[in-house]
Amino acid sequence: MKGLELAREFYMTYGRDMLETRFGSYIQYMAMGLVGEGSECYGYDDEYSRDHDFGPDFCIWMPYEVCKEIGRDVFRAYCELPGEFLGFKRQEQQLEVMRRGVIPIEEFYFKYTACRDIPDSNIKWLKIPENFLSIATNGEIFEDRLGEMTRIRKSLLGFYPEDVLRKKLAARAAIMAQSGQYNYGRCMKRGDTAAAYLTCQKFIEAALSAVFLLNRVYMPYYKWSFRAAKDLHIMKMTVEKISALTAVPDRQENAQLKINMIEDICKDVGRELNTQGFSRSHDAFLQMHLEDIMSGIKDPIIRSMHVMAE
Repeated sequence: MKGLELAREFYMTYGRDMLETRFGSYIQYMAMGLVGEGSECYGYDDEYSRDHDFGPDFCIWMPYEVCKEIGRDVFRAYCELPGEFLGFKRQEQQLEVMRRGVIPIEEFYFKYTACRDIPDSNIKWLKIPENFLSIATNGEIFEDRLGEMTRIRKSLLGFYPEDVLRKKLAARAAIMAQSGQYNYGRCMKRGDTAAAYLTCQKFIEAALSAVFLLNRVYMPYYKWSFRAAKDLHIMKMTVEKISALTAVPDRQENAQLKINMIEDICKDVGRELNTQGFSRSHDAFLQMHLEDIMSGIKDPIIRSMHVMAE
């Protein structure tokens, strides 16, 4: 059984009745579900990931003022729920950790976005790492009677504002051009395979992020990025090419092969930038797409930033 399903079943079997019985006048302010850190929140959990966090546990979100009033009582009641369910033991929880159990809505989102509500400026959106937004919007909300948790979640899932998306795409294209199309070949010509390894790593991370951005999906942190990429609908073949690139060692006999693979990935990204209207350039060198991408940014502050800045 996957952790998300286990959490949902535990809530439906024990959690909902406990909250309705003991906190009936407050449940209207609560949302219940499983969102946040842990592979089970993505549905990626397996037998190797059950050494921490995994178990029949769920989250109870409520506004900060309500949490201040009854949070500790709700947490104690939550901890008194059965310690084992369907053969799985519950993890010991701490109120201050804010991973499972009682969590103020504002504090949950602040932890990942530095905002207690929907980000209200392009700069605030730009400063939020993609993997943090992925964490804040994964999993499932089982029930939300107040609707506040869902309101913010839906806005975040709506993805970055257009200007921020353009800025991020420009940064990814610039890094891909610099690290992959320019520096990788130079490093290999010098015989500096250590530097070539680092430039290729930079290229792969930027290329994969560009694919996620073009799919309007937040890329999770590195451990799950390739796993999550399997579910993307746009540029599936490009993801396979990026994955194949990771398997080729940085040795002199592989240099031209890797240069060609990098160039092929860049062509894919360039074509998709054309398709989605971010760039009119048909040049294979991604550096030539940057002016078009940046010139479409309306926010003068974002447009004036260094092309690689975030």
